[in-house]
Amino acid sequence: MDKLQAEDARYLKSIRLKSLNANTDITTLARRVVEECRLIHPSKLPEVEQLLFYLQNRKKPDKQEKHSPRDLTPFEGMELDEEANINCIDDYVELLYEDIPEKVRGATLILHLARNPDNLEELLQNETALGALARVLREDWKQSVDMATTIIYVFFCFSSFSQFHGLVTHYKIGALCMNITEHELKRYDLWQDELQKKKKAYEEDPDNQNVKKEHEKALKKYQGLLSKQEQLLRVALYLLLNLAEDTRTELKMRNKNIVHMLVKTLDREDEELLVLVVSFLKKLSIFLENKNDMAETHAVEKLARLLACDHENLLNTTLRLLLNLSFDTGLRSQMVQAGLIHKLSLMLADEKQGQLCMCILYHISVDDRFKSMFAYTDCIPQLMKMLFECGESHMEPELISFCINLAANKRNAQVICEGNGLKMLMKRGLKLKDVLIMKMIRNLSQHDGPTKNLFIDYVGDLAAQIGAEEREEYVIECLGTLANLTIPDLDWELVLKEYNLVPYLKDHLKPGSAEDDLILEVVIMIGTVSMDDSCAATMAKSGIIPALIELLNAQQEDDEFVCQIVYVLYQMVVHQATRDVIIKDTQAPAYLIDLMHDKNAEIRKVCNNTLDIIAEYDKECERKIQSEKFRWHNSQWLEMVENRAMGDDGEPFMFGDDGEAFMHNGDILERPDLFYTADGIIPADGTISPEFFTDYQNGDIGQAGGFPGSMNPDMFGQSTVTPGQRPATTYGTRPDEQFFYSYAGAASR
Repeated sequence: MDKLQAEDARYLKSIRLKSLNANTDITTLARRVVEECRLIHPSKLPEVEQLLFYLQNRKKPDKQEKHSPRDLTPFEGMELDEEANINCIDDYVELLYEDIPEKVRGATLILHLARNPDNLEELLQNETALGALARVLREDWKQSVDMATTIIYVFFCFSSFSQFHGLVTHYKIGALCMNITEHELKRYDLWQDELQKKKKAYEEDPDNQNVKKEHEKALKKYQGLLSKQEQLLRVALYLLLNLAEDTRTELKMRNKNIVHMLVKTLDREDEELLVLVVSFLKKLSIFLENKNDMAETHAVEKLARLLACDHENLLNTTLRLLLNLSFDTGLRSQMVQAGLIHKLSLMLADEKQGQLCMCILYHISVDDRFKSMFAYTDCIPQLMKMLFECGESHMEPELISFCINLAANKRNAQVICEGNGLKMLMKRGLKLKDVLIMKMIRNLSQHDGPTKNLFIDYVGDLAAQIGAEEREEYVIECLGTLANLTIPDLDWELVLKEYNLVPYLKDHLKPGSAEDDLILEVVIMIGTVSMDDSCAATMAKSGIIPALIELLNAQQEDDEFVCQIVYVLYQMVVHQATRDVIIKDTQAPAYLIDLMHDKNAEIRKVCNNTLDIIAEYDKECERKIQSEKFRWHNSQWLEMVENRAMGDDGEPFMFGDDGEAFMHNGDILERPDLFYTADGIIPADGTISPEFFTDYQNGDIGQAGGFPGSMNPDMFGQSTVTPGQRPATTYGTRPDEQFFYSYAGAASR
């Protein structure tokens, strides 16, 4: 039955054309329609005839045509020996009130109508049919899997169009599908347990023919039940996926543990069902709550199994889901434990999936704990091959970003530099002035050992790039690479002279002369070259030290700047030629005394190492340093004493035996009898020399003779770091710093 709609401003009338078929006379039928329907003016006869011609010749659905992504492939049980007709819809509804076989037949006939989108509007107006379908599904779904599958499929056809979602929600089909899915998953567990029992009995007594037959029978039954159940799950979950377009509906599903059900379904083998489940999980994964549910259910372990499949659509969808999940640190740990680094590395060469694999591996490489694992796969050689194949053409940002991360690990750096690796990188970076390649080279240069020594041949090439005519971001990487080359045999004085770098370094120490990143690299570079005695003297003569002090004043709130400037001062005081300039001609000692109790631990360490050297060569500075350390350590006690002295005059313990106040107008540090006492350390007269604190800091005084209730030996701020060690920077860890972690401890949150 087809229908023709004629409307004006006030009326809508449906005309049922029961006699329309391939042999109908369109001209005669058009006149009859116009005559019987007063709403259609006779002048519209040509239009009615044209519309009837379209209805008569419209294309019927081809049973062999490919189904669209929003459709489901036919399943076993949908076949009919008759053709469904929309004119007989009332007869089909009557079948829904009969026994189960008739209900299945009636629902199947309606399904054949619903699979044609042209019939959905007609079915939508038939509330009796839809109500009967919903009632039968709600009451009898446990009695027949085929019936439940068929009825859900009818509503799935409506759910494929957003304008019909209200209809599906009205009959509460979504909630019913959730209950059905949960029930079927529980049945699956029972089937598995029963089958395992049969299998175990057969394995224990393989010669018993009865047991063998029971096992084979149970296995065959299980496979039949499983096939029908997976058809039901496919239809139900696809309907839910369509309804999840509305985030409010999706939230309701999440509250009913949809994620747990989907993850549990990942154990199946049916690839069509798995594509649907993984697609659903991918859609859900963009919300934090759903992502956390996937972490709790260890979804990554089950997804890792799917990477070995040959189904291209399933593999692609799985990788996209893993990419969504890889933004989470805990889930990245699960991926590493599931062996994804090795599996994804093998897939990098795949033209279709390689890009997705690289993005996931890039996210894993962000975590320092996992960088070293790439050295034991074929990942790095493949990446280097991809880099060199780019030639001078544009390089994918994911590729070079991945390489930059890997270069930050010492073992990876050795693999990258094997053969002509470093030579090829240098050639491309310097020729194209490629900032990202130079950033990768800079990461390679930070590692001590054989890798760093390879850079000796390129010092001149890098130094030649330092100039005002080059882009700042490019100069930053070249300068940073040079600053990393703390190689004893490198003649920095010759490099500075040959490329006239001292004026450039001095000019770029002025606050505001360049971007802060470039100025910071200049400071780090000065710290590197100052390790050489002659270079330190050259720097001092050029007036760089006052420029550093000025920069310290300007950047005193930036811990990175402060730390690196203090490190330069440390290098300067190590050398006799520059020590006197630092101590006598600048305010550096006063700044260092102010900074030795800084909240930043790295600054405190470098500062205390520097002050130790200054105190050794200048007695006046030593006294100030010891006094400041004493004040800091006893600040609360000194504050209490001073407050008491200024307050109540009646406090008897604030006065000596002769009634004279302790404080007067003098300095409390001038009263040796206020110091702590310890047997065998302080003389009988109560006096104590400043050398005591020096000895105590240097560890010359044993713990047993220490102050009662005192803290650890480093309570005065004494650094436990090896003198001369470069402080860590914002660009990564110290080159010689090692990471230790438990592989099993890298569990997800």
